[in-house]
Parts: sequence; C-alpha cells; structure tokens
Amino acid sequence: MPDVITMAPPEGGTARDTVNAFLRVLDAQDGSTGGGTASALAGAMAAALAAMVARLSKGKGLSAPDAFYEELGSDGERLSLMLAAGGARDAEAFDAVKTAFRMPRDTAEQKDARTAAIQAATVAAALTPLDNAALCTRVHELVDRLAGRANPKTLSDLQCAGYLALAGLRGCLANVEINLPAIKDQASASAIQERALALRAAVHLDESPEAV
Repeated sequence: MPDVITMAPPEGGTARDTVNAFLRVLDAQDGSTGGGTASALAGAMAAALAAMVARLSKGKGLSAPDAFYEELGSDGERLSLMLAAGGARDAEAFDAVKTAFRMPRDTAEQKDARTAAIQAATVAAALTPLDNAALCTRVHELVDRLAGRANPKTLSDLQCAGYLALAGLRGCLANVEINLPAIKDQASASAIQERALALRAAVHLDESPEAV
C-alpha cells in the first residue's frame, strides 16, 4: 500500500477534457462515469462561473482593485480546468478497479497479484475524488472572496457558483467515503479519512442543513 496519501492533480486540463467528461456523465449507458465525475464537473462549473463574475466585476469601480478581479478570474479558470481533468481521472480510476477485479486468480501468485492490484486501484479510487474535493473547497473560497465585492448584476451567478461548489464537494466526499471500507491498509484508510474530515471542517459542511 502506498505511503503517500495524495494524488496531486496536474496544473490544468483542456476544453476537450471538460467536453469529454461531461458527455460521459450524460451517457446513462456509461457504467464507469458516475457521481464522482459529475461532482467534479459541478465544481468545474462553479469555478467557471466564479471566473466569469470576476471578469464582469473588473473596471466597474467596485470596492476591490482590478488586479483583485484579474487574479480571481485567472484562479477560477485554472480551477475549472483542473476539476474537469479531475472528473476524467475519476472515471479512469473506476475503470482501473474493474480491470483489477477481472485479473486471473487461478494460481496463488495470480491471486496475490490480483489482490494487490485491487487494493492499489481502490486507494486511487478514493484519492481521486479526495483531490477533487480539495479543489472544490478552493472554488468555495474563491466564491467567498468575491462575495460583497462582485458586480451586483452577477449576484445570482455567484450564488449558483457557491451552490455548485458545495454540491461538488459533498459528492466528491461521498465517493471517497464509499471506497474507504474496501481499503485493507488501515493507516492509508485513516489518512484518507482525516483529509476528508478536514475538508468538511474547512467549509463547515457538517453545520449545513443539507449536510449528509
């Protein structure tokens, strides 16, 4: 079992990542793209909305300087691409679990190899939505920074960004939690759970009436 409990996402994705991941979520026949990918894409949409609000707030003589809105706009665009790519990786992680379960188990060596592969894939299937959840908290923070400083005409857009960021966070964490019981290495499982709890606490998720 890996000692490092992290799968740091790349610094960005592409528009193609966003479109491909979204299309797979919309395909009800695609059995490998579910809540984890959908939740990451919710976060990606939240980030894109926040970036739009920041751009539309620049040059309006508001309480913050234009550099503030430029910074947040760039951050939102980058987070949107990272979460879109994270959604695609979530589907890939689930595919890897299915592949591991299909490995042969006719001999003792094959059984050992299969068990190791299943465990490695399961850890990855928990870490991927965990990293996406961390990105969703960053989007939520971005929305908070814009609150009260954004163009008033974009209020509903900023509100939607906040709702989507929290929905993405909840969904990603749900996909972390469902994989934890299958991880046999308790140190790894505990480290993942601690990170998930810290993310919940960071946005006071358990204090929300919609918390699950």
